[in-house]
Amino acid sequence: MDYRRFGDKLLLRMDKGEEILTGLEKVVRQEGITLGQVQALGAVSKVTAGLYNVEKQEYSKTTLTGDFEIVSLTGTVDTMNGEYYSHLHISVSDHNFQVWGGHLNEAVVSGTCELILTIIPGSIDRQKDPQVGLNVWKLK
Repeated sequence: MDYRRFGDKLLLRMDKGEEILTGLEKVVRQEGITLGQVQALGAVSKVTAGLYNVEKQEYSKTTLTGDFEIVSLTGTVDTMNGEYYSHLHISVSDHNFQVWGGHLNEAVVSGTCELILTIIPGSIDRQKDPQVGLNVWKLK
């Protein structure tokens, strides 16, 4: 992985075999970022995505392996209880051009991943919402 900063934007290149969430967290911690927006594209050989069931307050997840193009990867980095937190969603397409997606739990780069992290000045912490069971932004 390598990255370069341009003002409030960091451009990250992740390489074959690297895990996207791990690489992102490393850079965010290294740069002391507390709030940002993420967007990316690339290719992965393994992706684990989840779907949240609000009624049951639990995630189901699936893992796909093979050749996949990242159609969209978007989300945020912020904090919960003052510690690093990320919330990312991914859509990938397979060799039949079928699209799969959900909450990103893991993604291993097969070729490259080009990720843009836009730093937002400030910080937002999260808190667990007992009504829906999710860690939501604490805006006040």
